[in-house]
Amino acid sequence: MSVHLLLSAGRGPQECAWALARLLRRLEADAARHAVTVHRLETVPGERPGTHRSALLRLDGTGAEAFAAGWTGTLCWQAPSAYRAGVGRKNWYVLARPYEPDAPTTPFSEADVEVVPCRTGGPGGQHRNKASTAVRATHRPSGLVVVVDTERQFSLNRRLAVQRLRERLADGDDAARAALDSARWQVHDDLVRGDPVRVERP
Repeated sequence: MSVHLLLSAGRGPQECAWALARLLRRLEADAARHAVTVHRLETVPGERPGTHRSALLRLDGTGAEAFAAGWTGTLCWQAPSAYRAGVGRKNWYVLARPYEPDAPTTPFSEADVEVVPCRTGGPGGQHRNKASTAVRATHRPSGLVVVVDTERQFSLNRRLAVQRLRERLADGDDAARAALDSARWQVHDDLVRGDPVRVERP
C-alpha cells in the first residue's frame, strides 16, 4: 500500500520552512515506529540551510493509509524562532495533504476503436453519400467519438479518425496533468493557521 503526502510551508515566514524540516524528521521517526517506509520524492529548499518550503513523500507499508491520516491537515511546530530572538511567536504551521503523484495516461489501442462507415453532406456530397466514405470512430473505453469525411477514400478517413482519437486522448491527458500541477500549487495558498491536527515540540 502506498500513499503520497505533500507538506507545504505555504507562504509563511522562514521559520515555517524550518518547522517543516523538523516536522518531516519527526514524521519519519514516527513512521519507522509504525513499520511505514518514507521516501522523499522531492523537496524544495527554504531560505536557510537545512530548511524546506515543501516536500513530496511516498509512504509504503500495510499501515501507510492510517498513518498518513494521522499526519494530514495543519501541523504545528511549537518552539521559539531559531532566527529572530525578539519574536514572541512560538507556533509555526505547515500543511500536509494527500496528493496524486501523476495523472494517469489513457491507454490507446486500435483494438478499442469501433469504426463505422457513414454518409455526410457538404461539397462532393453526392459521391460521398453513394460511397459512404465517411467514418465515425468511437474509442470504447472513453466514449470519445470523431467523424471524418475529409478524404474520398474510406481507408484514408479511417486512418485520420484513429489518429484524431489518439491526439484528443493525449490532449485530455495533458489537460489533466496541468490541472493536477495547478492543484498542487494551490496547496501552498491553503495553509490555515490555528486548529492543528498535531502539535510537535523539540
